[in-house]
Amino acid sequence: MKSIIYHLTIAIFIFGFSACNKENNTPKLIVKYSFDKNQERLDNFGEPATIAAGNAAQTPIFRKLGVHSLELINTPYVLPNEGSILYTGAETTAGGTKAIDFEKEVLLEEGSILAEIPLNEITPGTYTYLRNSLAYQEYDIAVRVNHSSGTYDLNSRLASFIGFNTYIKSHTLNEESFVVNGNKKQGYWAVETNTPAGNFKETGQAAGTTVPNILADTSPIPLNSCLVTGAFKTPLKITGEETEDITITVKISINNSFEWVDANDNGIYEPGDGETVVDMGVRGLIVE
Repeated sequence: MKSIIYHLTIAIFIFGFSACNKENNTPKLIVKYSFDKNQERLDNFGEPATIAAGNAAQTPIFRKLGVHSLELINTPYVLPNEGSILYTGAETTAGGTKAIDFEKEVLLEEGSILAEIPLNEITPGTYTYLRNSLAYQEYDIAVRVNHSSGTYDLNSRLASFIGFNTYIKSHTLNEESFVVNGNKKQGYWAVETNTPAGNFKETGQAAGTTVPNILADTSPIPLNSCLVTGAFKTPLKITGEETEDITITVKISINNSFEWVDANDNGIYEPGDGETVVDMGVRGLIVE
C-alpha cells in the first residue's frame, strides 16, 4: 500500500511539474516601447506635419508614457475595438463617469515592456496595423523665465494627460504633489519648474492634442480619444503554432511634439511672457 501511495505521489508531482513547465514555456508576444526623436512628425491624419507659421516647437526629454490599450488590426477598415484586443488598462467610475484609473496605470520608460501576451490567446492572422490608446506623458521641456533679477533658461517637468478621461487622486512631478480627486478630460496638464525664487507649479487644459491616425480615411477614431494608429514595418504573422516568443517594439515619435505660439519669434518657450501651448500630443508610431 505504501508503495502505491509513493508512486501515485511521484506521478502527481511529475504531472504538476510538467503542467507548470509547459505553462511557463508558452510563447508570448512581448510588447516594448521606445521614444524616437528622429521619427517622422505626423498630423492627425498620419500625414507629414510642419510647424505652423507663428509657432515654435521642441522635442522634449521623454521620461514616462502611460498606455491604456492595444489593438491589432489586419485591414484598414477595422473600426476601434473591432480588432484583436491585446491589452486594456484599469478603469473606474469613482469620478462619476468611466475613466482611466491613473493610480493603477502602468508608466513606461524607454525600452520598458508593457505586456507579455500568450500567443495562443491571439486570434491567428496577419496584422499590418496597431491601434494604441495613449493616456499619459511625462517629459522635460526647456523654458525661459524673464525676471527682474535676470533671464533664466530652465528645465520644466510636464505631465500631460491625453487619454479620453482620467480619474486622478493625485500625481507628483519632481516631488511636487498635485491633488485632483476627480476626472480630467483629455488635455489636462501640470508643470513644475525649479526657479531661483523657488519651485513653481501650474496646471491647465490644452485646447488640442494631436492624435496621428494613418487610417483616418477608412477607420476614424472617436473625438477626444487618443487612439494613435500606426503600421508594422513588417506585418506580424500569428499562426497559433509558435514555439518561441515574438518581441515587437512600438516606437513613438516625439519629434517636436511640444508646440507653442512663439510671440517674439525666437524659438524659445517663454510662458511668463504670454506664450501659450498649442499642442502636446505625440507625433506618430511605427512598430518594429
